[in-house]
Amino acid sequence: MSRSCLAVILAAGDSTRMKSSMSKVLHPIAGRPMIAHVMAAVAEAGMTDAALVVGRDAEAVAKAGSVAGVSVEAFLQKERLGTGHAVLAAREAIARGYDDVLVTYGDVPLVTAAPFAAARERLAQGADIVVIGFHTDKPTGYGRLLVENGELIAIREEKDATEEERRITWCNSGLMAIDGRKALALLEKIGNDNAKGEYYLPDLVEIARAAGGKVVAVDAPETEVAGCNNRAELAFLERLWQERRRHELMVSGVTMIAPETVFLSYDTEIDQDALIEPNVVFGPGVKVEGGAVIHAFSHLEGARVSAGATVGPFARLRPGADLAPQSKVGNFCEVKNGRIGEGAKVNHLTYIGDAVVGAHSNIGAGTITCNYDGVNKHETHIGANAFIGSNSSLVAPVSIGDGAYVASGSIITDNVPADALALGRARQEIKPDRAKSIRERALAIKAAKKAGK
Repeated sequence: MSRSCLAVILAAGDSTRMKSSMSKVLHPIAGRPMIAHVMAAVAEAGMTDAALVVGRDAEAVAKAGSVAGVSVEAFLQKERLGTGHAVLAAREAIARGYDDVLVTYGDVPLVTAAPFAAARERLAQGADIVVIGFHTDKPTGYGRLLVENGELIAIREEKDATEEERRITWCNSGLMAIDGRKALALLEKIGNDNAKGEYYLPDLVEIARAAGGKVVAVDAPETEVAGCNNRAELAFLERLWQERRRHELMVSGVTMIAPETVFLSYDTEIDQDALIEPNVVFGPGVKVEGGAVIHAFSHLEGARVSAGATVGPFARLRPGADLAPQSKVGNFCEVKNGRIGEGAKVNHLTYIGDAVVGAHSNIGAGTITCNYDGVNKHETHIGANAFIGSNSSLVAPVSIGDGAYVASGSIITDNVPADALALGRARQEIKPDRAKSIRERALAIKAAKKAGK
C-alpha cells in the first residue's frame, strides 16, 4: 500500500499475573521476545512508523521492539486507566497524521500480517474503524461483535449482553485499525463513565457510528490473536508457534520423523530434502541446507550446515560452526567458531573450537583444539587431507599442513609441515612385574588401615 501507517503497540503491562521480574512482552517465544514477533507482523503489514506504549523495563522493551527501516518511538504510560487511555499515551505520534493507525497488544506473538493487512484494506475502502475479531467455541468472557447489514454496530461485553447476544461466537480480539485522519478526534471522545472509571477502546465503535462513520470487522484465526498472561499461557503459545512452523517446513519439503520433539527458533531456516531426526533443538541463527541430516538429540545455534552434511547424534554446534557439503560432525562432538571443510570428518568425542579443518581431513576420537589460554582465544588451522590421530591435543595457535599425520595421543604445540608425521608423546617404557608390586603394596596399606581400626 502507498498509504502511511502508524502502529500503536500497547506494551505497558506490569506482568502481575506472569509473576516475573521483567516485562511480560520480553518473555520469548521461539527464542524471540513476544514484542518482537508483534513488531515483525505489523511491519510486514506495511507499518511505516511505530509508537510503543511502555511501562516497566521501558528501555529494554523499546530495544526488543526495534525494526530495521522503521521509525520506532517509545511513549511512557504513567497511569493505567484503560486501553483507550493507553493508546492516547501516543497522542504525539497519532497527531502527526497518518492514513492508517493500527492498534495492537505486545503480547500476541502468534499474530501475522494478514489481519492487519485486511483491516488496512477496509480502511482504504472507506471504513473509519475496523475491528479484528475471531471465532471461538468458548466465547465466555469476551466482548461479542454485533453486526447488522455488514457493519459492526457494537461490541457488547458479556456482563451487558443478552442471552441471545451471549450465543454469538464472533468475539473482539482488542486489535483494531482506525482512519488516521479521524483517529485523534475519535479517541479523545472516549469517556470513563463506568464502574472502574476507565477509558475503553471498544467504545470507539459506537462513538464513530454516532458521528456517522462506518465501522466494520474482519476475521482472524483465534490462535493468532491469543494473548499471554501467565507462564502456562506462555508455554501454550510456544507449542502453537512450534506446531505452525513445523507444519510450514514439512509442507515445504523438510522431513521430520517426530516433529513434536523438534524445537525451532524464530529464524531457523531448513531447506527442502533436509532430514531432522527426533529430539533436535535449534537455537537462533541456524541454516540447514537441502540433503543435510541432523541426527537425534543434537543442539544447534548460530550454525550453518551445508548440503549433504551430517550432524550427530548427540552433537552440539555453537555459534560460528560452519559445515561444508558432505562433511560430518558425529556423536558427542562440539564445534564452536569452527569451519569443517568439504568431506571432512569429526566423528566422535571431539571439540573443535576457533579452528579450520580442511577438506577430506579426518579428526580422530577425543581430539581437542586447545583454543583458550585463560585470557585469549587462539586459532588452529588443519589443512586438507590431514589425519589427526585419536586423543590428540592441538595447542593453539598451531597449524597442521596438508596431508600431515598426527600420531594418536600427541600433544602438538608447534606447526606441522605438509605431509609430515608429528609425534608429541613420551616414549613407552615397560617395567616387568612392576604392576604386581604396586598392587601388593596397595593391598598391604589397606590391610594395615583395617587392622588399625
